[in-house]
Amino acid sequence: MYEYIKGTVELIGPEYIVVECNGIGYQILTPNPFVFSDKKGARLTIYTYQHVREDLIALYGFETHKEKQMFKKLIGVSGIGPKGALAILAFGEPEQVVRAVENEDETFLTKFPGVGKKTARQMILDLKGKLGDIMPESLETDIAPAKKQAMSSENEHGEDLEEALLALAALGYSERELRKISPQLGKEKMTTDQYIKRALQMLMK
Repeated sequence: MYEYIKGTVELIGPEYIVVECNGIGYQILTPNPFVFSDKKGARLTIYTYQHVREDLIALYGFETHKEKQMFKKLIGVSGIGPKGALAILAFGEPEQVVRAVENEDETFLTKFPGVGKKTARQMILDLKGKLGDIMPESLETDIAPAKKQAMSSENEHGEDLEEALLALAALGYSERELRKISPQLGKEKMTTDQYIKRALQMLMK
């Protein structure tokens, strides 16, 4: 129903952002809300998808149209709902996801929360050969491993880390998984968005 919303980012939380447009605040669920941290108060375009169920009407939003298209393809796979699709997109490296589908890499795909072997196989069956319109370059080149971020000696920014862990929990990662990576994350000095991206790299190893 809504292709996009142009407005001002007024609030950022672990699961969603609030964008004000013409006096109305739209709650928009996004893969990683904290990517908008440096845009709070700024006017921007969010590409949206309205999801309707008997007991829920939710608005999902994305930075780019391609990201939105990827979301729509993911939720079209049996066994993947909007929350699971957000967790996959939050990884921040769609090329690597496309590569895993094309290479039938079930081991990689099952590392996402809520994706078991059956769902990974379904993703491959449904999406293989159908993602070139979204990430055509990813089908032609190998994906280089993510570079490790620099380490700092002390962590004096617990609030940023706490917000990141809340966002990861909202995506479906278990308390056990988050406890496992928290000590290492605590040694690094980063923003909330950077914590989330680094944590996802660790969780996907």
